Amino acid sequence: MIGYVTLGTNDLQGNAGFYDALAAEMGVGRIMDFDTFVVWGELGGSGAGISLVKPYDGNTATVGNGTMAALQAKDPEQVKRLYEIALANGGSDEGAPGPRGEPDAQGNTFYAAYFRDREGNKLNAFCMARDQ
Repeated sequence: MIGYVTLGTNDLQGNAGFYDALAAEMGVGRIMDFDTFVVWGELGGSGAGISLVKPYDGNTATVGNGTMAALQAKDPEQVKRLYEIALANGGSDEGAPGPRGEPDAQGNTFYAAYFRDREGNKLNAFCMARDQ
């Protein structure tokens, strides 16, 4: 059920090598690499991945700030349903369902919705979708 886990960092470049080494041992590598975040896992694979990110709110990363559990959905419709279920059950909006970023080499786009649970824990529902 878990697609990937996001961890906060105050030194992305300094800490990325640590995760590169762990990922290499596990037989995976970087699948996304940007100025504010890096993701490791299997490109197109079904296993869980991990990402390291500078907190989007601009504050210092601490345990929990920049941390998010991501739920891997089967398609954009399920992403939308998970988002709606979260809001209907006391969750709060952190980003409506929609495509994020540019399509990859196969024409798939990261499609996601962001929300918090009733206690404020950040969650995400996502899938890779064609032509969104």
